[in-house]
Amino acid sequence: MTFIFILGLFVALIGVIPPGLLNMTAAKISLKEGHTRGIVFSIGVCVIVLLQTYVASVFARYLSKHLEVVDILQRVAFVIFILITIYFLLIAKSNPKQQIQPQIRSKHSRFFQGMFLSAINVFPIPYQAYMTITLASFGWMSFEQISIISYVAGAAMGTFVMLYMYIFFFDKIKGKSFTSQKSMNYVIGGITGVISIITLINIIKEL
Repeated sequence: MTFIFILGLFVALIGVIPPGLLNMTAAKISLKEGHTRGIVFSIGVCVIVLLQTYVASVFARYLSKHLEVVDILQRVAFVIFILITIYFLLIAKSNPKQQIQPQIRSKHSRFFQGMFLSAINVFPIPYQAYMTITLASFGWMSFEQISIISYVAGAAMGTFVMLYMYIFFFDKIKGKSFTSQKSMNYVIGGITGVISIITLINIIKEL
């Protein structure tokens, strides 16, 4: 259970590393309104992450019983990840573009704001579904209920840890090369490249 929890934590950490709406909003709230409200926002995000990861795990369990579908999805995912890696490492422009910061004026608490923004971010569902299938194929986790709960808890904790890091260290990394568009292209390309290698190994193992 501890190993599966750590797997979920690590996978979620990787997924939340690139600056996006959730982590940048958490940092922005912390800077303007204090760390406490930033943490409350992050907790709201993690509540939805719990649900999304559980749905993804259940979906992955269904797919694991239909191996012919999994084989096709693995090959499609491999091609997609390779294309994404090539784009971010070789094609994407290095010049940073001005991004429009969302103006959120909700009167509701930051907790529900975190839930809302996390709910409209549906990327974790296919991402976690793919990762759980991959981890299960290596024998690192199973689709038993206790295993899924451990993984889901780890994913929520990993998301919170990364949001926490953005909240408390945003001042230190803001404006530095780490946050430049070129650097983030390399980070995203590197992550998808690693996932591509894992996918390729898994495909070869199934041949």
